[in-house]
Amino acid sequence: MAAIGTDTKTIAGTDHLTDRLRSALARLSNQQKILLMVSVAAVIALIVASSTWLRQADYRVLFSNISERDGGAIIASLEQLNIPYRFNESGGAILIPGGRVHEVRLRLASQGLPKSGGVGFELMENQKFGISQFAEQVNYQRGLEGELSRTIQSIAAVQAARVHLAIPKPTVFVREDLRPSASVLLNLYPGRMLEPAQVAGIQNLVAASVPNLAVSSVTLIDQNGTMLSQLKSKLMEAGLDPTQISYVQEIEASAIKRIDDILSPIVGQGNVRVQVAADVDFSQSEQTAETHRPNTTPPDISIRSQQTSESVNATPSAQGVPGALSNQPPVPAIAPITIPALPPVPGAAANRGQQPQPPGQLDAAGVQAPITSVGSPISTRKDSTINYEVDKTIRHTRQSVGTIKRLSAAVVINHRKDAKGLSKPLADTELKQINELVREAMGFNKERGDTVSVANAPFTSIERSDSGIPLYKDPDILSLLKDLFKYGAIAAIIAYLMLKFIIPLSKTMLEAPARQANNSLGGKVNIVSGDGEDQSPSGAESLERKLGQARDLAQQDPKAVANIIKDWTGSNAS
Repeated sequence: MAAIGTDTKTIAGTDHLTDRLRSALARLSNQQKILLMVSVAAVIALIVASSTWLRQADYRVLFSNISERDGGAIIASLEQLNIPYRFNESGGAILIPGGRVHEVRLRLASQGLPKSGGVGFELMENQKFGISQFAEQVNYQRGLEGELSRTIQSIAAVQAARVHLAIPKPTVFVREDLRPSASVLLNLYPGRMLEPAQVAGIQNLVAASVPNLAVSSVTLIDQNGTMLSQLKSKLMEAGLDPTQISYVQEIEASAIKRIDDILSPIVGQGNVRVQVAADVDFSQSEQTAETHRPNTTPPDISIRSQQTSESVNATPSAQGVPGALSNQPPVPAIAPITIPALPPVPGAAANRGQQPQPPGQLDAAGVQAPITSVGSPISTRKDSTINYEVDKTIRHTRQSVGTIKRLSAAVVINHRKDAKGLSKPLADTELKQINELVREAMGFNKERGDTVSVANAPFTSIERSDSGIPLYKDPDILSLLKDLFKYGAIAAIIAYLMLKFIIPLSKTMLEAPARQANNSLGGKVNIVSGDGEDQSPSGAESLERKLGQARDLAQQDPKAVANIIKDWTGSNAS
């Protein structure tokens, strides 16, 4: 019974609230009812839309500038993983929620996506049984081209690359042996270009990946058809080498840094300006000199070769009239013949380590015979040839490249400020000391012709201009302003609907029942008598305001006014 009573009270309370709501709505005109419903619906819609907007995930780029084949494979994988995706306005990028970008990239990488429009050595993983040697060679070449393309695409300035290899078939005939060649097409990012060193690096990379491929046989072109393999700097074509200019700049920067580092602690940071000009000689020269000196000092004489020739004619010669008598030996002499000893031949006995021959003995030119058996006269001959070394010096000199010919330094020192903030020039002793420091720091060489100029002058104050990005161009500021504008617009619309329509209509619905309740309970209503005197208890409100309230009450709730009038007339009748 208690439960039934509670339910009855709840139903009765619900019916009471419903009746009050109906009576409140009945006090509004049709136009006011429409405005109230539209305003409430608009506020609810704005609140729901803003909450949905705030909860919406921030989409970021997953991949951009990919081929259509890779794009289709990536979308199929995203659908399998139940990951929402979008396309940007141009359709060149795939967007996914920002919190899952790195995770999805790793998952797609495990599936080999994106493939960058080419294939590599994965072609060799699934070889069909019974494939021909030609097809296998073609797959190998395709895989090598794909791997080279992927490697070249890892360079920052290269957006896409394609490699074509021309590998001839091996042959045993030397005359028909052909060398391989390669051609590379590079698609560079907008506004980017390759330096000559990068072009040479790509050529060497391709040449080192293919057997017997020369660097000169690798041709590179870009997407505009420009020949990159023959790219030359305009400075080099004009006879200038950029490396030489960089070397000069490095020398000057090094000297400037040394001077600035040694002067800044003395005069203060920002109170010194240094400029150095270096004159560097990049000419290359080689010199070869051959010097001959006289070789006349006996202790220093060097014999190169020595040749000695000796000859003795000791063969007896025929004398007399030809015939039998001349061929007979001579008749022995009656008296003995004494023949003096011949002088020894110089050097003959000494060279053989023997003593001079005794008298009546001949020993010359390898001939030994008694003097009695040798006919007279005896002829001897000796030839001696000595070749001496010639003193010669050969000097090969090569001058080093990049020799500093001259250094010129210019230093400006700011005036020093005293305790009162007034600028005063430096003393002569201080300038002299600074000059000596600059000379030592730059490596001053008087013989080389170096010059140093130190000046003391007040610096002109320069107004610092903010070189950064203006606030109205800062992306972060613009993003913040956009968010504030969106949220502010939503809040302004909601406030306008609340203050303009919902709150006034709610007051109208709530005030009318209160007035009716007060009047029905015998409350007093402010009225004005005909003589213009105020009949209200307070007496503070004016006559015009009272009349306006009475008219509004009559328009909003004519039934209540009629009931009040009936009560009045009934009370008067009684």
